[in-house]
Amino acid sequence: MKTKTWIIILAGVFLLGLIGTLIVFFRPTENKIANLYVDGVCIRSIDLSSVTEPYEFTVETDHGSNTVRVEQGRIAVISADCADGTCIRTGWIGERANPIVCLPHRLVIRIESDVVGDVDAVAR
Repeated sequence: MKTKTWIIILAGVFLLGLIGTLIVFFRPTENKIANLYVDGVCIRSIDLSSVTEPYEFTVETDHGSNTVRVEQGRIAVISADCADGTCIRTGWIGERANPIVCLPHRLVIRIESDVVGDVDAVAR
């Protein structure tokens, strides 16, 4: 009798886990918008969800230049004439977790969502 109870409990936990996984993987996707900022001013917005062919462009500032490559769902700085190259080593980003920052050129590339009511805050 005890074995049958444990089988039912484990099957229920497995089913709940499966349902949760399906919800996460099949939820509606949000559009990923890459915003490029120089000195805190947005100079360009790119909808990464709608990119069909990869392309590159150069961002020229008073402090130097960065070459940016855009692909479906992701963006990266592939070359820069700054001394440290941290922006290049950041690599590809496609989620909102970490932006690409080039401090010498004052360039920030941040992934943002176009979902209304999207909350991104720190609570105290």
